[in-house]
Amino acid sequence: MKSIITKIILPLIAIGFWIAVCIPIAQRPDGFNYFFFWILAGFPFGIKTMSLKLAPKGYGLTGMVGIFALNMVIGCLIGGAMLMTAIIKVFVNLIRLITGRLE
Repeated sequence: MKSIITKIILPLIAIGFWIAVCIPIAQRPDGFNYFFFWILAGFPFGIKTMSLKLAPKGYGLTGMVGIFALNMVIGCLIGGAMLMTAIIKVFVNLIRLITGRLE
C-alpha cells in the first residue's frame, strides 16, 4: 500500500495540481500560450538544472542578469521534459499495479 501511495497517488496529485495551476496562467485572450505553459510547468522539475555553469566573466550587472535569465529558461525547458518523464513513470507504475508487478 505504501508503494502505491508514494509511486502513483502522490506524484499524480502533485503533477495534476501544478498543471491545474499553470493552465489558467498560460491562457491568454488570443489563445493558449504553449511555450509559456511548458516553462511554467517545468519550473519545479528543473530547479536543479537552473544552476548551470554559465557564469559571466568580464560582464557587468546586465550580463549577469542575462545569463541568470538564460539559466532560468534552459532549466525550465529541461524541467518540462522531466515533467513528461515523471508523467510516463506514473503511468508505467499504474500499469505495473494493474498487472500485479508493482514492488
